[in-house]
Amino acid sequence: MPAERTDAIGAARPRLLIVEDDPGLRSQLEWAFEEYEVAIAGDRAEALAACRAAPPAVVTLDLGLPPDPDGATEGLATLEELLALYPGTKVVVASGHGARESAQTAIALGAYDFYAKPINIDELRLIVRRAAHVHALEAENRRLAAEASRAAAADGVVTGSPEMRQVLRTVAKVAPSDASVMLLGASGTGKELLARAVHQQSPRARGPFVAINCAAIPDTLLESELFGHERGAFTGAVKTTPGKIETAQGGTLFLDEIGDVPASMQVKLLRFLQERVIERVGGRKPIAVDVRVLTATHRDVKQLMRDGAFREDLYFRLAEVVVRIPSLAERSGDAVLLAKHFLTRFRRPDQKDLRGFTPQAMAAIAAWPWSGNVRELENRVKRAVIMAEGGAITAEDLDLEEDTGGSAGEAPEVSDLRGVRERADRAAIAHAMAVNDGNVSAAARDLNVSRPTLYNLLNSYDMLKD
Repeated sequence: MPAERTDAIGAARPRLLIVEDDPGLRSQLEWAFEEYEVAIAGDRAEALAACRAAPPAVVTLDLGLPPDPDGATEGLATLEELLALYPGTKVVVASGHGARESAQTAIALGAYDFYAKPINIDELRLIVRRAAHVHALEAENRRLAAEASRAAAADGVVTGSPEMRQVLRTVAKVAPSDASVMLLGASGTGKELLARAVHQQSPRARGPFVAINCAAIPDTLLESELFGHERGAFTGAVKTTPGKIETAQGGTLFLDEIGDVPASMQVKLLRFLQERVIERVGGRKPIAVDVRVLTATHRDVKQLMRDGAFREDLYFRLAEVVVRIPSLAERSGDAVLLAKHFLTRFRRPDQKDLRGFTPQAMAAIAAWPWSGNVRELENRVKRAVIMAEGGAITAEDLDLEEDTGGSAGEAPEVSDLRGVRERADRAAIAHAMAVNDGNVSAAARDLNVSRPTLYNLLNSYDMLKD
């Protein structure tokens, strides 16, 4: 939700939240800031509720709020929670005489500035105006960065294959909506990268992208990680901590390996998705949340449902749109393209002579099954850059030589060399055709061959489309 709105004549009015337990002073402050869209709160609960309704640009917070029943310093606790949930908001704290230490603590925790009581209204107006200006500048920077990210969202996905281009077209179509998306694909295919592309191309791009690997967290801790916990909820819970869902407020929550979530947690996730509210562990107050949910798994979710290991009603909540990501072996020509990309990334400045791959290495890359997909290829190229001694990376550097024909120490047969050449030709042709959307003339120019020659190669390798 926006941190500022427009008045009747279209001028932007920053949103200001005043957190003050003294009703008289609260009214005085509200009157003093007529040029802002003002919300008021008398305690922490009201302050957080007001922020969830519309995150403010600036908060003025009285550190002297009455302590809670446990004796905690309520003002500092409110500050910590506000900054955890809305890190872009500028919080200006108020401290009375003799409370300088609390003000210093607040600044150390991340408060923007402080003012002393009794209040000098002119001084406070200046501080708030400066804080609102800084907030506006930061918001504009984030907007420009988000626009650049959206424009280049697919740049992180290196591909020339028709299969992945179709996936990227689907991502571009679904991103502007608020539909839940489930990404299905083997490990190493780039599911999180595509989830980030969905986020970056969505209206929520200015908000946070919060990712959690559900399979990497023990079942006993997963609820606390997702929903957060109140102080004292369990041994070691020394302070209130928002969970991943709450932290993703206004943005996108990415649940990786959703197929590994235990049945007890599936029930809680379903309630959150249905009602869009959560309760922290040990808490009793429902907290409204506004997040988009993206999920991913390498498992066969429909088989899990048939086995009774995954709730059908949860699946249909999470899988309004299903995107299947092809394995690297199914992406025509992408292995060679990605290998070149990774070489550029991992090559050190002192390796100027390391310019590419030998033909045998290119053929091995094109023919390898890549069971670990893009992640495996990335690791192999990284290793090869370290091991390479000549001006080009060999199949041996990639540890792929067992698939290139011939045993170690033996001269390859002529038929083996022909196979190597054919695999290299096929990879190069597939890549050129994919990059040029099947345009033979353009592909021939890229390959530096004539159009008839390319047609002959396509025909001889049975690569012509009907």
